Amino acid sequence: MAAALVAAGFCLGGVQEGICRASGMTMTGQDSSAVSGGKVVLTIEDCRSLALRNNASVRNAALDVLAAQAQKGEAVAEYFPKVSINAFGYYAFDPMLEIGVKDILGDSDLANNINSWIGQVAPMYGIDPVYSTMKQGYSATVSVIQPVFAGGRIVNGNRLASLGVEAARLQSTMQQRKSREEVEEEYWQVVSLEEKMKTVQEVQKMLDNLEKDVNAAVSAGIATETDRLQLRLKQNELQATRTKLKGGIRLAKMNLCNSIGVAYSPYSTMASDTLPYIDSIVLADDLGSLEEPASCWRDEKEILAGREESRLLDISVKAKQMEKKMALGEVLPQLGVGLSYGYNDMMFDDARLNGAVYATLRIPITDWGKYSRKVRRQGYQVQKAENDREYLESQLLLQIRQQWLELTVSWEQAQVAEESVRAAQSTVRQMEDRYRAGLVPLSELLEAQTALRQSADALVDARIAYRNAYVRYSSL
Repeated sequence: MAAALVAAGFCLGGVQEGICRASGMTMTGQDSSAVSGGKVVLTIEDCRSLALRNNASVRNAALDVLAAQAQKGEAVAEYFPKVSINAFGYYAFDPMLEIGVKDILGDSDLANNINSWIGQVAPMYGIDPVYSTMKQGYSATVSVIQPVFAGGRIVNGNRLASLGVEAARLQSTMQQRKSREEVEEEYWQVVSLEEKMKTVQEVQKMLDNLEKDVNAAVSAGIATETDRLQLRLKQNELQATRTKLKGGIRLAKMNLCNSIGVAYSPYSTMASDTLPYIDSIVLADDLGSLEEPASCWRDEKEILAGREESRLLDISVKAKQMEKKMALGEVLPQLGVGLSYGYNDMMFDDARLNGAVYATLRIPITDWGKYSRKVRRQGYQVQKAENDREYLESQLLLQIRQQWLELTVSWEQAQVAEESVRAAQSTVRQMEDRYRAGLVPLSELLEAQTALRQSADALVDARIAYRNAYVRYSSL
């Protein structure tokens, strides 16, 4: 049995070195993957790159950066003059202004006499005794307004927009890091299940070899039919485990492909060159050798200073300070200058081009109490942001220490799991010798083999857990 274990590559050294994958001639394929014998080969680096390119959350974070840059452009535009073209026209059913003699001289005998005389003479000369105007008119002007001082709101608004761009970039970087971590965990999940599948296959081979010995022993009358039934039961149990693992591998691959944007077909009959069958997608990387935790240790203060979350907390405080300054700017005087020029033909039939230069000054008086309380409210928001920064920085520091603790604990668990595999291998060798000597029943040998498989699975889980903890700590 021990010889079979070594021959099958199931020894501890084989587990530590990882899974051996056959790969033939490869050529560069779409999405940075490689194609070999009709199979799509993905490395961990391929999956990272594809996730950064195709992951919806990463793309949305990049769009948030563009949106923040556009908003900054909006704020910059406030520095420049505002140019506008205004046009107005009207047509009245009746003249809006009519002036006669009585309108000028009043209702008197003189006015009545003059009005009567004009009424007689006016038709002779083709004139109207009543002057009417504003029947129709129009005007068109071009205006330019340049803000000179707006209480600092334009300057602070631009600073606030710049902080928004920086915050969006930090959020994008955080999303990329999160995406890489998630994809790596999904990648190693597939590797973990494939490791366990390999373990089941090797145990199945051992049971097939043992079946020959049991059949021979039953034929010779050394073993009973119960031994054969026990062996068959164990083989059926392994077959059920193998079927379950096969479905789990496919599901884990589908989850990985969805995360990195790789198209696939869950049905072999619908697969094509551009839509590979899910079983044709092969992961090229294995666990390999694990580096000790000390290889990635960094000072926690250095990690905290470089974390995007810490910089976002600083930006949050600065943003609240800018908002307070902008609120203060609402109670300060506002000064602007302007120029307008245009054509006017609104009344008195006196159409002309004209222009004007003007200045505007606005000093809030009655709203001072309202805005002063707004400034006070913004001051409270600044204090709140500073308190949040102090608390959340302590939480970030706790998270760093927690990640390091998980890393060291998972390393120790991996070492214990390796020792368990060694002990299980030794037990299987001893039980095999004792079974052949007739000192123990077959059931105890099968239990020892089951314990070995469970120990090997536990080692795979421990190594995967350490790999994920290593990635999470290294990305801090």
